[in-house]
Amino acid sequence: MSLQMTPGTRRTAFSLVLFFTACGFGGIVASRSMHAQGGNGDGDFRDSLKQFAAVYSTVSENYADPFTGDKPSDAIYDGAIPAMLRTLDPHSNFFDPKSYSKLLEEQRGRYYGVGMMIQPQLIGDKQRTVVLKPFAGTPSYKAGIHPGDIITAVDDKTTDGLNSDDVVGLLKGDKGTHVKVTVARAGATPGNAETLSFDLVRAEIPNNSVDLAYQIQPGLGYIHIKAVQETTGKEVSDALDSFGDVKGLVLDLRDNPGGLLNQAVAVCDQFLQRGQTIVSQRGRAYPEQLYRANHGNGGKNYPIVVLTNHGTASAAEIISGALQDHDRGLILGTTTFGKGLVQTVYQLSENTGLTLTTYHYYTPSGRLIQRNYEGVSLYDYYSNHGKPQDQKDREVKQTDSGRTEYGGDGIAPDVPFEEPKPVHVQRVLLAHYTFFDFAQRYLAKHQVAKDAQVTPAMVDEFKQFLHERNVAYTDAELNPVLDWVKASILAELLNTAYTEEDGARARAQYDPEIKKAVSVMNQAAQLEQAAEQAAAAKQAAHSNLPSTM
Repeated sequence: MSLQMTPGTRRTAFSLVLFFTACGFGGIVASRSMHAQGGNGDGDFRDSLKQFAAVYSTVSENYADPFTGDKPSDAIYDGAIPAMLRTLDPHSNFFDPKSYSKLLEEQRGRYYGVGMMIQPQLIGDKQRTVVLKPFAGTPSYKAGIHPGDIITAVDDKTTDGLNSDDVVGLLKGDKGTHVKVTVARAGATPGNAETLSFDLVRAEIPNNSVDLAYQIQPGLGYIHIKAVQETTGKEVSDALDSFGDVKGLVLDLRDNPGGLLNQAVAVCDQFLQRGQTIVSQRGRAYPEQLYRANHGNGGKNYPIVVLTNHGTASAAEIISGALQDHDRGLILGTTTFGKGLVQTVYQLSENTGLTLTTYHYYTPSGRLIQRNYEGVSLYDYYSNHGKPQDQKDREVKQTDSGRTEYGGDGIAPDVPFEEPKPVHVQRVLLAHYTFFDFAQRYLAKHQVAKDAQVTPAMVDEFKQFLHERNVAYTDAELNPVLDWVKASILAELLNTAYTEEDGARARAQYDPEIKKAVSVMNQAAQLEQAAEQAAAAKQAAHSNLPSTM
């Protein structure tokens, strides 16, 4: 059979050869083939590339529909390359230009845009894009865009039929460029709206990884890290400085998907003693690397409670694992995700990228916390954490004070705490955006102070609002979650009237897991003391060793 390729097909095949070669896949495939078939690895690899090119050519020439437009690149970007990487592990991944740009943006902790939070909402019979909050000091905030505004067009392109990611893509762009945003704003009478247009100049918008830091009570700090980005270490340092004399800390890593390893190290460096191991990583193609606390906490020891859940992953697990192994932090919550693989980011041609697993990382005690993924579908791996592995099948390690910990299935909590699952009435209220919409109406008639509390009269007005919106509920359903309702009302009021941080703080004050963390702070203090005693005992034993001259 002769093989004929269009110029586009030849370019694609050639790019794929370069892709395989540059990223080292030739070596991996060759070594496996040599082991299995007696040393003909290079030939097998070339044969595999020829087979792929033949399949691609056959598809492009004979597929029932025209193989034009985005189909050729989709076959590579969304098909062949991701499928190949999935045979390696769940975390090696290919990024097309759009997703690669988003990856870099997330790592840098900043982007260029207009500075607003948006959300899809069903209004009438249409899905519309609604402004939840313009961020203070940003172009959208300065121009006068309000919470509740409906974005109807961007640069005169209608947003009908677009999802939030599509709208975000239109709003973002190069720094200093203009974008026209058209919104519909509710009028003074129901059913009426005015159309407003804003000419905004895109600017750098910070996307801080520490989105909430405050003192729960004097001397007791709370820091929430939503992701581990380029500025996380400095943000944590700034938050600690703002607290002054810290007597205790709640470090919230729930739903933190991880990020940059060097920033996880920078966070740990502020809590551990100088010289203590933070993490080590080992890979086939690179020498082992060991990361230690270079500066240390300067003797500032105080109890730490670390909050985790199944969404705590990767670099966030490095932080929680290091603090647990050194008995520096008490882990409260549920077992973490279990991602002990380190990806290196490779920039490829045409603004595409690859995250390839190049290392396994190990906690200070030597635990590999990677969860088993053999024979597990990608959906189940990410969506269903499953039952914990039997401890008899897992490696056994010890913390500095001699506590037993297990590897191979994430970071298990020292104090288990299951987050309460939402009940029916909570899901109904959230699905109808009742708290956000109520805040818009309430603030149109009232002013709210930053230290406001939700009064019985406000709850009654909220209930009346639910009746007007035909949102079904009963007092028997609402009363058991009334504290949550009050916190949600207050959070949306403060988020709209002041800042997103004010709203987040109102939610945090309700949070039962944060309350639990405060109640076990004495246990964290005892853990810290046990670690100090163990370190002192080791130092004494070392000092009494005989020496030779």
